[in-house]
Amino acid sequence: MAMRTSLSLPCRIISNNVSHNVRPATRLVKRPLNGHGFATEASVPKKGSKGPTAMVLLNMGGPSKVSEVENFLSRLFADADLIPLGPLQKYLGPLIARRRTPKIQKQYSDIGGGSPIRKWSEYQCEEMCKILDEISPETAPHKPYVAFRYADPLTEEMYNKLLEDGFGGGNGGRAVAFTQYPQYSCSTTGSSLNELWKWRNRLEGPRSGKDPAGVIQWSVIDRWATHPGLVETFAKNIEDQLATYPEEKRSSVLILFSAHSLPMSVVNRGDPYTAEVATTVHAVMERLGFSNPYRLCWQSQVGPSAWQGAQTSHTVENYVKKGFTDMVLVPIAFTTDHIETLYELDKEVIGEAGHAGIKRAESLNGNPTFIRALADIAKNHLESGENCSRQMTLRCQGCTSERCLEQKKFFAGDAMKHLVR
Repeated sequence: MAMRTSLSLPCRIISNNVSHNVRPATRLVKRPLNGHGFATEASVPKKGSKGPTAMVLLNMGGPSKVSEVENFLSRLFADADLIPLGPLQKYLGPLIARRRTPKIQKQYSDIGGGSPIRKWSEYQCEEMCKILDEISPETAPHKPYVAFRYADPLTEEMYNKLLEDGFGGGNGGRAVAFTQYPQYSCSTTGSSLNELWKWRNRLEGPRSGKDPAGVIQWSVIDRWATHPGLVETFAKNIEDQLATYPEEKRSSVLILFSAHSLPMSVVNRGDPYTAEVATTVHAVMERLGFSNPYRLCWQSQVGPSAWQGAQTSHTVENYVKKGFTDMVLVPIAFTTDHIETLYELDKEVIGEAGHAGIKRAESLNGNPTFIRALADIAKNHLESGENCSRQMTLRCQGCTSERCLEQKKFFAGDAMKHLVR
């Protein structure tokens, strides 16, 4: 995920020769999970259930403590899918990370000493799985996992936990990789899937040209930009913030949707993210009856190369100059609070603007409507019989990455891999 001054549907696996059932006697190990609670005993699947099902939320993550910032930045700037730095990336990445660490540590200190993204991601996943156990008993029990790209729990850690809990390793079982980037980008969801594919191959990969028996069967929820529950949550959060303005002013409040920017090299390659963010914005405004003026802007640019604009901070500054002092900023591409909302938007953009009428809509975090939406998306996926969306089989027109090609073929599965071009 890019940065500016900060860091800135359930799929039936289509396979005839691999069991999907983890042995029922398996019990999850009861041990601390990095200070965030305990794993619990796995329920014995109900008769006729195809479970248990591992539900794995994918996201970029964030340092939970200030002391974790440098490692987080080092991983982030090493990722060419997210921030392409050219052939010298392995040298430039660590150098940039070291130079930026003191500044970013100060920013995390200013928002309470760490990112809340892990807390919210684990809560969302656990609550989603509880709902899934009720509405999708045929795939229950649903077991919650979180895999971050740049912070603990890393993808490698999550995959080893799956194996420890009885998935794969000769036992089979199904797992759903559920991106928490509602709008697909090769730099975010694509990067997380590349990492998942890498660790799958290292820990369960082919032997003698074919997969060993009893490996985990994966499917992917790769985008959900216009799901009604997502749209409703954003719309209601905007309505709640608009209600804080005097009634006579509400319809003239400017709504600014802010999303992560992308390098223009990624945009020009044909990445679908920009278009998918725009579809979310349109769906939310349609739900609101197009009641207010609105614009989409982009935040978290970093480095000297060209990035998607207009930049959020400049947009706010320029509209203030035009006489707008009542605005609601909406973080339209985030599912939790983190440094980009709590520091970049709240402290830099809104704080520096200096107008009481410039506010931010609440983030999704623990919103019950949003968590029910996650469960509904997962249920639809588990019932769909497809490994991924048709959109995921289509590579960017300018993509030349063999890793991207092979990763997409893997997650598309036997029934759809012929569609990957």
